[in-house]
This record gives sequence, structure tokens and C-alpha cells, in this order.
Amino acid sequence: MGSLTSETPTFETLRIAHEGRIGRITLDRPEKLNPLSTLCLEELALAAKWFNGQDAIRVVVVTGAGRAFTAGADLSAFSAGDSGIARSGADAGRLMAEAIESMQAVTIAAIHGHCVGGGVVLAGACDFRVAAESTRFSIPEVDLGIPLAWGGIPRLVREIGPALTKELVMTCRPFGADEAKAAGFLNRVVAEDRLDDEVDELAEAVASRPRFAVLATKAHTNAVTEQMVGLARSWSDADGLAGGLRDPEGRRAREHYLEERMQGKHDSDA
Repeated sequence: MGSLTSETPTFETLRIAHEGRIGRITLDRPEKLNPLSTLCLEELALAAKWFNGQDAIRVVVVTGAGRAFTAGADLSAFSAGDSGIARSGADAGRLMAEAIESMQAVTIAAIHGHCVGGGVVLAGACDFRVAAESTRFSIPEVDLGIPLAWGGIPRLVREIGPALTKELVMTCRPFGADEAKAAGFLNRVVAEDRLDDEVDELAEAVASRPRFAVLATKAHTNAVTEQMVGLARSWSDADGLAGGLRDPEGRRAREHYLEERMQGKHDSDA
């Protein structure tokens, strides 16, 4: 039996916890629907690295506090202007997804509320995905005038195929948990009040099996799919994002999107 090898770290944007063989990463800015700021992405990668040093932990659940899994990339970065977010933001997201996907432990995304943009990438980097039946997914990057980055395209192609990836990313239309399950993105769709119990049962079912055989299965499956989709090409996602940020039509689309979001917020506050 393994043991914990260092003190549990603390972070600004997320919490990590563990009990027995199961750990948990909780995005923890619920008042803003857990945005994936550059700091949050960096902290997710650090949390993954810490769990990699904990042989006692066999499964890690990734979830969000409050009303949502995550509202995706932090739109305040766009509101503040485009400078400085292209390379660092895009590459932080890619490195986060790679860190989550390469974790020694088996990872389960427990999804509820909204799962938006980069949140879909985060969930796609996990081994299993379980969502509450009321979960709403969306990938709004094209409406923001930028391509989906962070290795999102190959992960979506891997899970749901190229045609549906193109449709969902190009049209930005929201979709529900039932469609995500039918497409192959989700393992399970469960009642809202059963999400935690169902995820805990799945986590225990995996954690109770022989560790070597489980991790060999994960490594083998990932090796096969890596040959299929070529995640290594995602290193250039930062350049695609930078191009989108410089594109005049993209800038106008982004301004329009943010204006609509702000107007919607003011209307709801009224």
C-alpha cells in the first residue's frame, strides 16, 4: 500500500483533498462559475503533478464548486484587451490538459451546471466523464473570433468524431447531457441529486481493482488514441489563438459577444 509523500498543497483557485485511495480536485471560484484563468490552469497542472507523487491515490475526481463545473476561459482577460493573453493563455491550457491526461491516477470529471469551452477540454482530458442530466455544454470560441485551443480539437475528434466536432465548434450551439452521452463524450448521465454518489461508486469500483492492471489499461488505451489523433500537434494551438486575436473580423465578433454577455447580465440584474 502506498502512502502520501508530502503535505497537501493549497491553491488560490482550486481545492484538493483525498481520502484513502481517492483524491479530488475542485475548481473553487463559484461566485464566477469557476473560470479557467491562466492562474487556474497553472494550478491545475501543479495539482496533477502533486497527485502523481502520491502512490496511495488511485482515482482523482475533478469537479467544480457551486452552480457549475466551469464557465470556461476567463472572459475578463478578453474584456481587458487582447495583449498578453495569446501565448501564455493558450499554452497554459495545453499544458493543463496534458498534465491532467497524463496523471498516474485514473481521472473522473464530475460535471454539473455549465461546462463551457475550455471546460469541455478539461473534461475531455479526464479518463471518465459523468454528468448531471441538466448539464449544458457549449463551445463558444468561434463566436469569440478564436479557434478552439488547448488541444481541444484532437480530444473532441477522439471522443465524438470529426463531423460532430466540426459542427459543435463551428456553430457554437449549446448541447445537453443526453446528446453528449449519445455522441460518446460522456460515460454516464445521472440525476442531479445522484451525481456525487454515482461518481463515488465509479471511483471506488476503479480504485478497488488491482492498480497495475488498471494503469496498464489506461496507458495502453492512451497510446492507441495518441496514434489516432496526434495530440502532440497541439503545441501550435497558441499560434492559432494569437492569429484569431489579431484578426479584425474576429475582434469585431469578440466585441459583439462580450457586449451581448454584459447586456444579458445587466438584464438579469434588473
